[in-house]
Amino acid sequence: MTVNPSMPRLLESGRPLSAGEIKILLVDDQPARLLSYESILDGLGYGMVRANSGLQALEQLMKDEFALILLDVSMPGMDGFETASLIHEHPRFERTPIIFVTGVNVSELDQLKGYKLGAVDYVHVPVVPEILRSKVSVLVELYCKRRELQSLNEELAATNEELAATNDELAAANRALELDKARQLEALNRDLRSANVELATANRALQAEIEVRADVEEQLKAADRHKDEFLAMLAHELRNPLAPIRNAVHILRARTSADAEDRWVQDVIDRQLGSLTRLVDDLLDVSRITRGKINISRGAVALGAIVHSAVETVQPLISEKQQRLSLDVPDPEVLIDGDLTRLTQVIGNILSNAAKYTDPRGVIALSGRRDGECVEIRVRDEGTGIAAADLPRIFELFTQGEQNTQRALGGLGIGLALVRRLIELHGGTVVARSEGEGRGSEFIVRLPLRPREPYLVPVHAPAPAPAVAPAHANSQLPPGSANRTGRRLLIVDDNQDALDSLAALMEMSGHEVHMATDGESALTVAESCRPEVVLLDLGLPKLDGYEVARRLREVPWGRAAMIIALTGWGQDEDRRRTRECGFDSHMVKPLDLDALIRLLGSPEVTHS
Repeated sequence: MTVNPSMPRLLESGRPLSAGEIKILLVDDQPARLLSYESILDGLGYGMVRANSGLQALEQLMKDEFALILLDVSMPGMDGFETASLIHEHPRFERTPIIFVTGVNVSELDQLKGYKLGAVDYVHVPVVPEILRSKVSVLVELYCKRRELQSLNEELAATNEELAATNDELAAANRALELDKARQLEALNRDLRSANVELATANRALQAEIEVRADVEEQLKAADRHKDEFLAMLAHELRNPLAPIRNAVHILRARTSADAEDRWVQDVIDRQLGSLTRLVDDLLDVSRITRGKINISRGAVALGAIVHSAVETVQPLISEKQQRLSLDVPDPEVLIDGDLTRLTQVIGNILSNAAKYTDPRGVIALSGRRDGECVEIRVRDEGTGIAAADLPRIFELFTQGEQNTQRALGGLGIGLALVRRLIELHGGTVVARSEGEGRGSEFIVRLPLRPREPYLVPVHAPAPAPAVAPAHANSQLPPGSANRTGRRLLIVDDNQDALDSLAALMEMSGHEVHMATDGESALTVAESCRPEVVLLDLGLPKLDGYEVARRLREVPWGRAAMIIALTGWGQDEDRRRTRECGFDSHMVKPLDLDALIRLLGSPEVTHS
């Protein structure tokens, strides 16, 4: 049934009843919900009165008349059911319709209880605006119809009294008038029955729509779960082949070569491998943020430390393109309330974007200074700029500026989306500005200051170092391996290339290496060599890495060994599982060789 809330109605006085004269009582203990109800129903034009509790609702009812009550079930003190019972015990309000609002699943018994107390319908949180507006409009329509009928009945009663007083004189006229009024009433009843049929049909259609929407919502949730599972699997499958490539690059670097072209090829592979690894990490970060599963470890972070770390991550790309990076950070000791790792990722992504879209030998400027109760960081470049049409959606996921065939710079369009989400988690803002295509761009990040405390010592960040080749590029052994005592290692991986390349690296570092390609052979080899350190892949044939770790911890010598998970699975759930199964550390492929070297040199690694 189509309902027009602005349709004129009649009060007892006979004048039109406007939508503004129809009042709805909104009862909820949460101001935010009351505001959302008002926002949803505002377009209908009805008057709305708030009540924060059952007692306030009763007070409002004694003051005024309401066409409808929207009543929260779960309220402290007097709940919705008790409030409804008190309302309908009063003769004046016994026919006032009530829509219950609930944020939990209501059992059939609770629904029956509500209907016995006078509930007309239920609305579940989160509220679907169209459904709530439709239900309210229909019930207000019925209220207005009831008022019209009441008015007609009162008119009829008055007429009957007049006819009774003059019955002797106007008997014939009175009978005719009664018959005429009876016909009018019958017609009105027929209209009301027709309206009830239409309302029932509308209710059935509404219920069908609710069921369809619930089914669609479940399908969307399932699709979202499948997406997350796919991203995790994609990261794992991408990281597995990256591991032997990274190992091979380390092996090549460890061999002294005077050929400049060889060194250039190694640098290219290393840079592109790092880019691909960061791309995989960004994909997973976006997935975690959209699911609310990313953690921000806030603390006192110096602005200079953030800038230094961010510049360090993007320096190879800037050096490769021979660009000039200008830094203007007059007060590097100013403290920000944030997560150093995540804020480094934010500024690094913005700098990386600036370097990517700026021509070789171009200039990029980074400035950072205090502005009131915030720190403002600006990154400006002389690059391709951003079209006016792209600016409003530049921070949306998978959005990229328009590219032509002469300048296709690649990327998935997730870096800036990740920047905005991480900044918002810190309570800050980020905006992009550009005067148009070919005129460069500027990104402005604002982050809240951390109140200075007397016991906090500001971090003095060193100046960013110029782009140079890694110190270990021409060494005989992998980085960090000098002057280390050799360990007895067992490496277990079903990827033969990853196994062989990592074993070669460890042997070049002076370690005694044993290898296995599945879980069962890993236990056999471990029993024969009794390793000090086990580098263990998780996805193994026959026995997976979790079971291998559990069995190693069951033998006396295995309890003293260091067991390191070396895997493509790097989500929080994967790290939790490895900790529970007895792993000492969890390293994600492709391997950070420097971190592994430091781990092997730690005093926790003891000889068995």
